[in-house]
Amino acid sequence: MTTFDQFFFTVFTAYKPRFKQKANSIALMYISALQIALFFLLGVFVATFLTKMNASTISSDKAWTLFVLSAFAIHIKNWLKYNGKTRKVLNAKFNRSKASSHNLMLLLSLPFVSLILGLILLQSI
Repeated sequence: MTTFDQFFFTVFTAYKPRFKQKANSIALMYISALQIALFFLLGVFVATFLTKMNASTISSDKAWTLFVLSAFAIHIKNWLKYNGKTRKVLNAKFNRSKASSHNLMLLLSLPFVSLILGLILLQSI
């Protein structure tokens, strides 16, 4: 079980008592937002590094197009992974293992923090 799986099921179990039908959708949106924000941070870091090294890279428009397509692919991958039988198997593994509980507020702030760091790095280009 990966770290993202543990984060998904932590958010899922936190919202399951209040939002029975929407808990899976909320956790799916959270994990997709986290992965997309981390991908954005990594992309901006690489772009900033290559700009400072005076390396010729792809144009800005092509990079944003690639980012949007990658974000769409990440969300589709998560949607396929966390719906159906795969989620039930992972949920059984998560419930069987006594994983350490994560702080929900810290988990919910991770996408925002990585997005803010990415925007700060983007200004340095």
